[in-house]
Amino acid sequence: MEIKRKLFGVLFLLFLFQINAQNNSKFVNTFIGTDGTGHTFPGPSLPFGMVQPGPDNNIEGWNHTSGYQYKDTLLLGFSQTRFSGTGIGEMGTILLLPFNDENSKLKNSYHKSSEKSSVGYYTLTKKDGIKVELTCSERVAFHKYTYPTQKAKLLLDFQHGFHFLNDSLVLESDIKIENATTISGYCKTKGWVTKKYFFKVEFETPYSTIKELDKEKNQNAPKYILAFDLQKNKQLQIKIALSTVNSDGAKVNLKAEIPHWDFNKVKKNAKQVWDTYLNRIAIEAPQKQKELFYTSMYHLLLQPSNIADVDGKYRGANDAIGLAPNKEYYSTLSIWDIYRGAFPLLQIIAPEKINGIANTLLLHHKAAGFLPIWTAWGQDNFCMIGNHAIPMLLSAYTNGFTGFDKNEAFQAMLETSTKSHINSDWELYNQYGYYPFDKLDNEAVSRTLESGFDDWCVSQMAFYLNQKNEELVYKKRANYYKNLFDSDTQLFRGKDTNGDWRTPFDPLTATSPMNNPGDYTEANAWQYFWTPAQYDIDGMKELLGGTTEFTKKLDQFFTLQSTNPNKFLGQEAMIGQYAHGNEPSHHIAYLYAFSDTPKTGQRYINKIMSEFHDNTPNGMIGNDDCGQMSAWYILSTLGFYPVNPTNGEFVIGAPQVKKATLRISNNKQFTITAEGFSNQTIFQNNSKLNGIPLEKPILNYADIMKGGTLNFKMTTN
Repeated sequence: MEIKRKLFGVLFLLFLFQINAQNNSKFVNTFIGTDGTGHTFPGPSLPFGMVQPGPDNNIEGWNHTSGYQYKDTLLLGFSQTRFSGTGIGEMGTILLLPFNDENSKLKNSYHKSSEKSSVGYYTLTKKDGIKVELTCSERVAFHKYTYPTQKAKLLLDFQHGFHFLNDSLVLESDIKIENATTISGYCKTKGWVTKKYFFKVEFETPYSTIKELDKEKNQNAPKYILAFDLQKNKQLQIKIALSTVNSDGAKVNLKAEIPHWDFNKVKKNAKQVWDTYLNRIAIEAPQKQKELFYTSMYHLLLQPSNIADVDGKYRGANDAIGLAPNKEYYSTLSIWDIYRGAFPLLQIIAPEKINGIANTLLLHHKAAGFLPIWTAWGQDNFCMIGNHAIPMLLSAYTNGFTGFDKNEAFQAMLETSTKSHINSDWELYNQYGYYPFDKLDNEAVSRTLESGFDDWCVSQMAFYLNQKNEELVYKKRANYYKNLFDSDTQLFRGKDTNGDWRTPFDPLTATSPMNNPGDYTEANAWQYFWTPAQYDIDGMKELLGGTTEFTKKLDQFFTLQSTNPNKFLGQEAMIGQYAHGNEPSHHIAYLYAFSDTPKTGQRYINKIMSEFHDNTPNGMIGNDDCGQMSAWYILSTLGFYPVNPTNGEFVIGAPQVKKATLRISNNKQFTITAEGFSNQTIFQNNSKLNGIPLEKPILNYADIMKGGTLNFKMTTN
């Protein structure tokens, strides 16, 4: 037995060495998606980290939801938190801007050519000669400024933050200047959510003077100018620790994570942490494709953010302090986006995070009375529709995660689907079997279709737990989508309380509650038609008249052109009516696997991969949406995607690399090979799992996690 233990230990160390010997972080290009509508950012962060220090070019506007836009050359300063790839801006806490009196006119300018970034590190040189370097731990941002002289100035702005539909961001603040090296306190802000953040700012060098600037209108937090007399190295180092709980929590986070002033040590650690995640998949591919793939992994793993302190304390949705299981409480949960592909992918490459995410959903339910919809800094902004924490819980349970209470999860799913709350009027829904547009004159069709998927998930969970009555009730509700099927247009269409269709009906115009109200959510009737196919392909085929008509409908969808697509409503990266820039389309190409012509889907997947993803700042067409766009790219590169993200099944498409190796936990590997793959051989035949031909175009999560091989033979047609 002792020999076996030693042998296992040696093998495990060799496995870890193999992973860590890789350096996949070198392929990450943090500037991908920072131009145009990708809305990503180049500043440092750790996987699932609380802080994201980085440059801010603007505090508002569609192009600056992360605070940064690649094409900009003016600088507001460097704040400590932001979101990646979202359509709305939030965070931007505590702005710092180093400058000097000699060149104060240049304090907002920087040399674009000096801007560099890698995982865990960002740098630029301002035109006044100050070099800025940023790194971080999970909860602490670390700034290093090198001035041209020993006389240094610093703007410290607690009023700063990214705006959303309001000008008065800070509601209240309490800032305490403890001494010449320490400032602590908290701010309560109102943006996309109303939230509290607590902090400790620590300077390596004591300031010589500090001056509060005069407050402007609606300013409820101070701005300071600090002066420093630096040593001969002319360097000023600053650490900013954050907490959702209190200032003491921020202090504990600081002491636990960065108790020293060794910037390079923190920078090196950040890279090492990133490599432990990025090395979990190895691909054989050209440089460009590796940059796209590993940058996609990087963007995927930026969130959700663990906002619990190092001791596990967190501030919940009801503003109460709790103690999180395993010291994990996750936010930046863009649930409408990530339930589709990102969350199933995390179950493969970061399975150790899944129980923590599931428990977070349940803790939020306890505090709020229903499962979260879209959380920022622990608070719900109620953005988007549906209750898609429900499919996330079902997905985790289906795939065998047991670190949360299945019965509590089921009760949370039931309560969320029974008691009306924002965007979910169950009395209206149940009375008519759909949302009538004359009672709900905004997103009525989309809300019906998306609620149907949630209902199917509740029914499935009830089946697992042998709850027969609930299974039947929600199975019936899952079929409500059929009540909105118009046999004349063969689309799902708005219907009023009298059962009459909305007229006129324009199936090609996308609608949105923010600037173009209508029956659909950031999409049109064609794009939302395929929503029930996530869970009921057979029902969709029956509505259309069989597999042949289902195939014709897909063909029409991918070839029907729009006259005036609106990128602000997700109508980007279009192939016919397929809009890769928005999530409702992401599963549709994979539906060809269930059609008469599965290789048509493989052709479209290759086209999307090659035309809508590039390793440039504007190489991401459409918001990354907290990693969902990136997840689609990763999964499609490997050759499969979860049409139904809750049943443990991945639908086979066609791999986009010659070989990929997934390093699964417990020292297992799952290898994907594409024999004969090239730019011309983009179709796959004869897919085999562990040498046995797949009878259906399905790969199960359990098969991946067991380890093994998936082999494809690639062809030109």
